[in-house]
Amino acid sequence: MSNTGRVDFLYLDEPSMIKAGVMDMHTCVDTMVEVYKLLGQGDYVMGGKNHNSHGVKMVFPKSSPFPNMPVDGPDRRFMAMIAYVGGRFNVAGEKWYGSNIGNKQKNLPRSILMVMLNDAVTGAPIALMSGNQISGMRTGAIPGVGARSLARKDSRSCGLIGSGPISRSCFMSLIDSLPSIEEVKIFDVVPENAENLARWIMKTYPAVKKAYGVATAEACVRDSDVVNSATSGKSLPYINGEWIKKGAYVSLPAGIEMDQEFVLRPDILRVVDNWPMYEAWSEELSYPWHDSIELIGSYYLDWIKEGRMTADQIVNMGKIINGDAKGREDDDQIVLFGQGGLPVYDVAWGKQIYDNAVKMGLGVKLNLWEEAAMH
Repeated sequence: MSNTGRVDFLYLDEPSMIKAGVMDMHTCVDTMVEVYKLLGQGDYVMGGKNHNSHGVKMVFPKSSPFPNMPVDGPDRRFMAMIAYVGGRFNVAGEKWYGSNIGNKQKNLPRSILMVMLNDAVTGAPIALMSGNQISGMRTGAIPGVGARSLARKDSRSCGLIGSGPISRSCFMSLIDSLPSIEEVKIFDVVPENAENLARWIMKTYPAVKKAYGVATAEACVRDSDVVNSATSGKSLPYINGEWIKKGAYVSLPAGIEMDQEFVLRPDILRVVDNWPMYEAWSEELSYPWHDSIELIGSYYLDWIKEGRMTADQIVNMGKIINGDAKGREDDDQIVLFGQGGLPVYDVAWGKQIYDNAVKMGLGVKLNLWEEAAMH
């Protein structure tokens, strides 16, 4: 940025983001590994008083006397997720989104997202970019990050609970990290959707020998070396620990129900993306936390408050990647990797794609001002 007072920034629409590589899952996983190294070192800041807040959510009231005010409904909310990421990224930013399940009736995605990057010192905008692909890819990349460190390298079978866009992007990262996968079982409450994803997998990944829908979550989980559950909707999927194969890597990036007796077994390795974010939720929301945030990490918050476990029974992924904590100890150990989504992912992946776009000459340069009228 020059010292003339002029501020320019780059606008990147979705086609430009795709040209700049936002759909490159291998690079996205590599980038998220970098982010976890920074998380483990503490070279980041998020919102809230403990610098680890997931974000600020605005939910509409259930009823309103104002005719123009929206009212609460499935997935109807606005949210701002802010972060600074250090290292080579050294940038601040925000993901801003609105979400409404009714969007599908208007031929729109459930969530519509934008990402803004800012100079970490001045606050001046650097880029405003389409955020749906950033968010979908960074969410999908995290199961693959976990698979690199936590899954058995000889994993052959994969069970996917859910067949939506996020489940698809999760599989993209899983097979990138575990190219040995040759069988994929898919469970969805809409069987046709499971079969559609199976056909896409067979077409896109020729090394996969079998991909098919199954009738139950149990059939999906049993005998799978890798399990990923990514669904949305009113009812949460349930995984019975008795279904889980010895040595399985279980990736949980969405709401889930599981039995406490199984999850707290001493031989289970419980990994989360960033435990301080869950602690921030415990300050921002009310117990029982799993009623509000339906992730496995919220179960941990509840169980710690109830005296059923302690925080030292949970391992942060960044610590494992940096070699500061143990990961999988043997081939029979079951690993549960709970994920809640961090704004540092969006900012880092957005910065990577912005850098690519600048090198490629993509986007539209916009001027905020030649010189600020008030300063």
